[in-house]
Amino acid sequence: MTGSTESSTTPAAACCDGSADPAPAARPARLWTVDEHLADVLAAVGPLPAIELQLLDAQGCRLDEDVVADGDLPPFDNSSMDGYAVRTADTTGATAEYPSVLAVVGDIAAGAGELPRVGPGQAARIMTGAPVPPGAEAVAPVEWTDGGSGTGEAADAMTAPVEDEEVRVRRPVAEGAHIRRRGSDVAAGSRVLEAGTRLGPTQLGLLAAIGRATVRVRPRPRVVVLSTGSELVQPGEPVGPGRISDSNSFTLTAAARDAGAIAYRVGGVPDDADRLRAVLEDQLGRADLIVTSGGVSVGAYDVVKEVFESYGGVDFRRLRMQPGKPQGFGRIGAGAGVPLMALPGNPVSAYISFELFVRPAIRTMLGAADVHRPVVRAVCPVALRSPAGRRQFLRGRYSAADGVVEPVGAADSHLVGALARADCLITVPEDVVDLPAGSAVDVVLLGD
Repeated sequence: MTGSTESSTTPAAACCDGSADPAPAARPARLWTVDEHLADVLAAVGPLPAIELQLLDAQGCRLDEDVVADGDLPPFDNSSMDGYAVRTADTTGATAEYPSVLAVVGDIAAGAGELPRVGPGQAARIMTGAPVPPGAEAVAPVEWTDGGSGTGEAADAMTAPVEDEEVRVRRPVAEGAHIRRRGSDVAAGSRVLEAGTRLGPTQLGLLAAIGRATVRVRPRPRVVVLSTGSELVQPGEPVGPGRISDSNSFTLTAAARDAGAIAYRVGGVPDDADRLRAVLEDQLGRADLIVTSGGVSVGAYDVVKEVFESYGGVDFRRLRMQPGKPQGFGRIGAGAGVPLMALPGNPVSAYISFELFVRPAIRTMLGAADVHRPVVRAVCPVALRSPAGRRQFLRGRYSAADGVVEPVGAADSHLVGALARADCLITVPEDVVDLPAGSAVDVVLLGD
């Protein structure tokens, strides 16, 4: 939704002699800088309280503790190959023509308990991951042998010898060959993950491997995203005169998830104060942060400000930036309230506002160290113009190989086609109006 944000002036007053004398203009509302608004937002949010979660529920969360291994990993010496556990002296000088012939004293599978002892001139058939039996010093891969010969009958028990079974080893086997030593991956008492680590698939696998069933983490914030406007229809529904498809709620929900949040999308809410208030009351119970788009200007039908101001604690402000000049921020609800960020309704304005302000807030609530998107310097080969006193954010394509960035599309805040092709934001400072071709600019990198 759009609307003028210019401040009004008081009507002209008549002087005592009857001539018109304009009264002093009302003091214009303060214009916040981008940095001031961001600092205000980040000062009001912090990491969520730590909780204990089951491993899979902790995916995407940040550790709130150092994790120390209680035991060794692997917890015992085990075979890294299918083959035969042997004594190295028994394979010295073995060749394909003159192999070492060893008696097979048993089979050892992964998970075996009691193990056969391997003595001089003996071997034990062993599977990958199975414990190395006493007396054995190495494992001869099955490819280095004839695969065993004799009766060919499997033992009734893993520790029972196989009558007349023999194996021919055709190569010498060095001590320790193909054995995973106890503690070679993780030693008992060692720190395996540091506080602040984001838990992805491999980190969760490590926690499971060392026997952890739960872990203490900073939870992912629950972000409720809703867009406002009676002109909105849901994708797939007919778009009548004066109506548009609701794209903001999809963009912002996906962006919140990309930032690490658990995001819930609420469909477009019409310009009705009672309806908006009812939706908010319904969502407050599951939200750590509420993000809205639309209704933050001064249009006649902009009910968002009306509803939010009725809660108290929400400040609507204008920023020295383009796009995204009107912004709202505060808390609503009982007690300390839930942080709320009200973004402009134009799609590009909403997305850029999210990247600059909402994403850092979500990352802060996660307890992440990397709160901000990376910024690099690049050369822009084309001349740029920017409004005086505003920090402008243009969509662009960045080439890391060349150190060059080029604008994508025009500066208009409704161009979602150009936005979808962009992978960065080109920043033009507030004090720059004309930027010559070939100038170096700051570039905010988007995406992975």
